[in-house]
Amino acid sequence: MIIETLTALRDRNTPPPEFRERLVKLGEYMAYELAKYLRTEEWKVITPLGKEVKGLRIRDRGRIILISVLRAAIPFSQGILKVFPEAKQGLISARRVEETHRPSSLEFEVEINYVNLPKIGEEDVVVIADPMLATGSTLSRVIREVLRAGKPRKLFILTAISTKVAIERLLREFETVDMEILTASVDPYLDERGYIVPGLGDAGDRAFGTL
Repeated sequence: MIIETLTALRDRNTPPPEFRERLVKLGEYMAYELAKYLRTEEWKVITPLGKEVKGLRIRDRGRIILISVLRAAIPFSQGILKVFPEAKQGLISARRVEETHRPSSLEFEVEINYVNLPKIGEEDVVVIADPMLATGSTLSRVIREVLRAGKPRKLFILTAISTKVAIERLLREFETVDMEILTASVDPYLDERGYIVPGLGDAGDRAFGTL
């Protein structure tokens, strides 16, 4: 289902309403993948027949802080919240400054316009949602903003598409942070503008019809 949904997102003929819907659905699927990495514990319940049954529940469920990187992450995060509705939420508005970018450079100036984060405790699980992880410039800045609010027990990055160079960069820059990067696809390369190829274009523009 993840690959099928991602295929529709890649299709240039997918219109904005369907693109947003698919991005919500992909966020939901990625949240189920995230659940595999969370701590669980044994839990007992009584069935309607009065019988006790042992099961489990996600122990970290009440400690999740979901941080959306505006604007493309809005529909993506909606899907994550369908699986973890009790998550606290934070917002960071960040954009790559395309105007100052040197062709073929992996470095971008990143502009942070808005930060609103809950306090982060040492037992919290922070999930940063951003559909595209291209060069790692934006998420590097975002992670630094997050860590100013506190160092969590675990940090997850959830994306639709990533590149190997960006994944390696983040793991290298934040080697002292317990971090996992979960992505639906690792695409092969970046073009001279820093766009993921084959990618899916600008996720924000396609989701909100501002091409």
